[in-house]
Amino acid sequence: MSTQTQTQPNTAGFMDYAKFILPSLLGILLFLVPMQFDGEPTVLIAWFAGLLQNALGDAPLFAMILINLFAVLSVLGQLGAPPTLLRTELYRELFSAGMFWTLVRCVGAVFATMVYFQWGPELLWNENTGGLMLNNLVSLLLVIFLLAAIFLPLLLMFGLLEFVGALFTRLFRPLFKLPGRSAVDCMTSWVGDATIGVVLTNLQYENGHYTKREAAIIATTFSLVSVTFSIVVITYLNLAHMIGPFFLTVLVAGLTLAVIMPRIPPLSRIGDEYYEGAPTIDNEEIPPKGKSVWSYGLERALAQSQTVTGPGVILKQSARNVLEMWVGIMPVVMAFGTLAILLAEYTPLFRYLGLPFQPILSLLQVPEAAAAAPAMVVGFADMFLPAVLGSGIENEMTRFIIACISVTQLIFMSEVGTVILRSKIPLNFLNLVAIFLLRTLISLPIVVGIAHLLF
Repeated sequence: MSTQTQTQPNTAGFMDYAKFILPSLLGILLFLVPMQFDGEPTVLIAWFAGLLQNALGDAPLFAMILINLFAVLSVLGQLGAPPTLLRTELYRELFSAGMFWTLVRCVGAVFATMVYFQWGPELLWNENTGGLMLNNLVSLLLVIFLLAAIFLPLLLMFGLLEFVGALFTRLFRPLFKLPGRSAVDCMTSWVGDATIGVVLTNLQYENGHYTKREAAIIATTFSLVSVTFSIVVITYLNLAHMIGPFFLTVLVAGLTLAVIMPRIPPLSRIGDEYYEGAPTIDNEEIPPKGKSVWSYGLERALAQSQTVTGPGVILKQSARNVLEMWVGIMPVVMAFGTLAILLAEYTPLFRYLGLPFQPILSLLQVPEAAAAAPAMVVGFADMFLPAVLGSGIENEMTRFIIACISVTQLIFMSEVGTVILRSKIPLNFLNLVAIFLLRTLISLPIVVGIAHLLF
């Protein structure tokens, strides 16, 4: 994306405004507007993903084939692919992944194959472990990533982020140390899907719109668990009648974390430099003296929309994006997600890891503290596991606390954590562990305090 040049709004014609407004409105409609389909709350992009998943018929088969293909091409990239392939820049970027990630892709391929054909021990492929990953999550990611890659340019390339950035930067910069455009990432995650929020953040980071620190903050603070999943959690825990207080509690805890987390390690120690090789972008979102935020945002939006020269550029970028997401994320989610759920289901690991939380919960006067403690840490493996563990707890207040904590933790390795690790955002596994624990420890007294007022 080239450096922006200013377009004065008073010289813009009807077609200039249409080029900004129409694609942006379509992007908002697809990604950000909650709707009801068959009585279920969702957004259009997720609904289309469901239709495409059904149209494919055997989506897990397609996912399994692709994951195996990616593993073979990655092995070739390590051992020496044909010169014709090695001369292709896209092949080198996608499949010269290094020994570790090649091994992870191979493990993902083995798991996907064993699950699809139900080979090996049942504990690996049953519906609560590998079957859950391949048939539900990875198959959904297959279509979600395809549609996101096609339609994300509507949010990214036609000026919406520039317009929103100018409107929100005076709020986001002092409170969260972020540019105003990150509000769109937040909304995309909240009403759509957290994975898409991370992908959107990474694309903007690679394109020079966010610094390393800003991208890390957004990915771990504003890539929120979607409204849809939040409703699933609260319903699974038999607390649908508490959905209003639940969302209010999550909002209070989430905003508190968004203010605190950027100001403490590890996020505060990440450099404020831009991605190496990113184009030079005019990221100044504060309007000059004498100009309103509205007119300045409109000026920047019109300038950005004029940089889109034709559909060919968009289609080429979309194709590249979907390949990067499929190759970089699906095999890794299959590998890490299956391993994480196996550990949670069949070993006492998370029960032992939850022991330090038992006295904390007791001190905060949380009923059934011993039963609730493992739920404080098991969410690192998968976002739904705290609800699974908490469903057997009798005390309603404790189930409410587990529901709120599981949604505010944000980092779970079966999906978002893996997506972050496979992105260019400068966060490693230990960073994610630290951020997960800090978010849990900071949000716990807030959530428990509100719960005591409610029950």
